[in-house]
Amino acid sequence: MSRINFGLIGAGWRVDFFMRIAAALPDKFGVVGVVARDPEKGKAFTERWGVPTFRTTEELFALKPAFVVVSVPWNVSVDMLEKCAANGIPALAETPPAPDIVGLEKLSKLIREGAKIQIAEQYFLQPLHAALLAVAHSGRIGVPNQAQISVAHGYHGISLIRKYLGIGFENAKITATSFSTPIVNSPGRNGPPKTEQIVDSLQVVARFEFESGKIGFYDFTGDQYFSYVRGPRLLVRGERGEIDGETVRFLLSADVGVNVPMRREDIGLRGNLEGYSHRGYTLGSDYVYQNPFPTGRLADDEIAIATVLEGMARYANGGKAVYGLADAAQDRYLDICMEEAVRTGKPVQTSMQIWAV
Repeated sequence: MSRINFGLIGAGWRVDFFMRIAAALPDKFGVVGVVARDPEKGKAFTERWGVPTFRTTEELFALKPAFVVVSVPWNVSVDMLEKCAANGIPALAETPPAPDIVGLEKLSKLIREGAKIQIAEQYFLQPLHAALLAVAHSGRIGVPNQAQISVAHGYHGISLIRKYLGIGFENAKITATSFSTPIVNSPGRNGPPKTEQIVDSLQVVARFEFESGKIGFYDFTGDQYFSYVRGPRLLVRGERGEIDGETVRFLLSADVGVNVPMRREDIGLRGNLEGYSHRGYTLGSDYVYQNPFPTGRLADDEIAIATVLEGMARYANGGKAVYGLADAAQDRYLDICMEEAVRTGKPVQTSMQIWAV
């Protein structure tokens, strides 16, 4: 694939991920321009990244990017995606593409009318999850029927539950609760705190009983993203085995079971002089995931986002969807229902929505 030239609408914290990817892989990705409505913010962005910024989307659209990444607040996301569609510009929307069901239905209508919209959901494409998903659906553990996910918040966590279980748009009964426990204040987007301070850590725990009989357990506290003392947890079970963190247990026969660790493969470590790069994950002697960008010095989340960008370019040219609006809408819908279950303390039964038809 030739160099992918795309534009960005928005200049917030998340946009830096796309800029770092383009800087690390200049032969693969290029940013033609960024819409930053605040002139001072735009000037600072250009000085930092060396790309032009504009005050209006029309100026960016005139450059004919392959697509634009829409990274704006929830309350203006739908309007901006409608504007992209009206101008025939394929759009990759940050998550979620709309805050509520009304907005999701508006975007679903745009898709039916021919708009090119994909969603920048990246967690299932992070190297570890991509590797574990490959194992989960390889037959080694049988058919996954239970997933306990404590990795990401809201719709991101629900996306992973659906991916690990192979769930489409089937309905679910959701029960959920929330509670707070004390924790030393964790690092955040601006780095670690200067002093120790005890704060409340809000945790949400939910159970999804899907029509197929498969069960998803959601458990997350927002501290996990940056905390040094709260980590992710994952357990996926099938009738022949389970994935427990980075360990896979499965049967070779009724009387022989094995316990195999996943192994991360990187270069540039322990005296290796090739330069740092993530290469992939192995299970025994088999690669179950290989980094599609082995020349870039990228964090795992950036590898996942780069994979989304590459897939978006193929989709804009008539290729297969990466993570379409229907999937993103379903994740957000289940998230909304989970929030309702937390708020009311009562089970919530989901129903089929128009994007699933």
